[in-house]
Formats: sequence, C-alpha cells, structure tokens
Amino acid sequence: MKKVTLFLITLIITVSLYAQEDGMTSSGELVLQLSTLPEAKLGYTHTFRFPVLKGDNPLTEDNNFKLQLTAEASPISINGLVKAVLTPIAFLEFSAGGRLGAGWPLNLFGSDIYGTGLNIQGISLNARNAGYSTEYKGSAFDALLWKTWLGGTFQFDLAALVPGDWNHVVFLSYHEINYHANTSAGANEAWYFENDDGENLNGFNYYGNFVIGYQMPIFLSMVAILAEMNQNLYDTPGRSLWGDDLTRWHLSGILNFTITEKFGIALITQFRTRRNFTNFDEHAEDKPHLHFQSRILDTSNPLRLEFYRVAAIVSYKF
Repeated sequence: MKKVTLFLITLIITVSLYAQEDGMTSSGELVLQLSTLPEAKLGYTHTFRFPVLKGDNPLTEDNNFKLQLTAEASPISINGLVKAVLTPIAFLEFSAGGRLGAGWPLNLFGSDIYGTGLNIQGISLNARNAGYSTEYKGSAFDALLWKTWLGGTFQFDLAALVPGDWNHVVFLSYHEINYHANTSAGANEAWYFENDDGENLNGFNYYGNFVIGYQMPIFLSMVAILAEMNQNLYDTPGRSLWGDDLTRWHLSGILNFTITEKFGIALITQFRTRRNFTNFDEHAEDKPHLHFQSRILDTSNPLRLEFYRVAAIVSYKF
C-alpha cells in the first residue's frame, strides 16, 4: 500500500515538472448505478489531466497523465479511490490505484441468514460454523477493505486508420494484478464486501476484460460486448475441491445513449458463469446455506452460464 502511494506521488511530481505549455485541465463526473438486484451506488470522480510526452504525430499528440479521485456511497458501503493513468502512446495506457472502503449490514423485513427476509452485507466475515453452514460475523465499520492494483490497457479504433464518423469500430483489452484485504480477516478467512458472494480471501487476484464495440454519431452512441474474467491467485489448501481455482467470467451486452454532451445513460445486460456442485444447489428452495468451502465441485460439469442482472449507469459530466 505504501509503495503504491509513493509511486502515485512520484508520478504526480514528475508529470507536473514535464507538463507542457497548454497546462493542466480538470473535470468532474457524477455517476449513479442501479440494477435489478438490491443494489445502488452513487459516485463522484474528479479528474486532473496533464499533457505529457506529447509529439506531433497521431500516435503521441494526445499523450497525457490523469489523476482521478473518486468518492462512492451506497446503502451499505462507502469508498474512496485514487487512480493514476499514463498514456505514453495512443494505443497503450498504464494505470495504478488504490481503494479504501467500509460497510455495514442491512437487514430488511426482520431477516437473518435462515429467514425469508433480505440480508445485505456491506462488509463481514463469511465464517464456517460447526454445521458447515455460512455464518455472518461483523458489525458496522468494524473492518476496512483496502485494495491496490497495477494494470495496462491496449486500445484500437479503426477510425484512426480509416477516418470517418461511422468508422469507429473499437477494441479494448485491460489486464491488472491486484491485492485486496479485509483488515479483520485472518489467513484463509473469507469475507463479504458490498453483498458479493462472500468468497474473498486476503491475497492477490488477476482481473482482465475484452471489449469490442461500434461507436456512432447518433443518440445510440455505442453498442458493445464486454467479457470480464477474474482469477484468484492465492493458494488456499484444498481450493480445487470447491472450484476456487476456476476462472470466473461475466459476459455483458452494452447500449450507450448520449442524451446531451454532458448527460448519458448506459444499459447493460449481464450473464455470468457459476459453478455446479454435487452436494449443493443454490436454486433449491430449501438450500442449506452450505459454506462455499464445504461444497464439492461437479468435475464432470463444473460450470454453467446464467443470467446475472440488468444494470443502468447514469452519468453527468461537469
């Protein structure tokens, strides 16, 4: 964490020294995220943009360094993020960042893990009790989530080779190594954050995505397909028994609408891979809340693809 912070400070000082005569610019963006799941998030990002390493050819004329500061709030969590992005050439970006978050449980309709209500975990431990079932352990603000990452992006736009408003066939691929941790979790202790599956462990992870899309100079400004993958890099004893070593995929269809120059809406339909188990059926009405580390992967049919959610992202730029 300290090394990433030092790296970000060094980058800021460096780009300030080498910023060219047209100087720094800044902008803000307010983003509201909603979906068909019981979730919502409001965030504000302020971006400082420094022109650096600029040249007089199409590959280097827009080179820059960006520093982004973000604050987020949801009904179960708050987060602060910092991200630095360097663009040394038109088709490459390198980024580093950090995140600090906290949360609290939200119990609706008198619910508990065995009840019929809705129990939403902002942050808590996912403990395995004596009966091998899941037990939430934690209270509001009793732990912090922290995360750091290093990543790189390759991007391509056909219009760079064949200019034209209708020639923007774009491809983007991003890859990162990150480390995340819950401050109250010990070795091999699982935890929840923002009501996810609760299968997080303190350690390194890999995240990557691939996007192919078509941008248009009309109200429907982009259609795209997004494929995302996550891979846990930590080595938990016996992890292959419940499929923790498998890559998790999310597949999304994206429609982006430009309402005005500053106001936009993205609609996203998502599917995801899920693991099949021989001793657990998450769709069963009487599912026993078996802890994920007590499940046994069906090695003959380990994965299935299922609908995840429909989400909307509403953004306003300042």
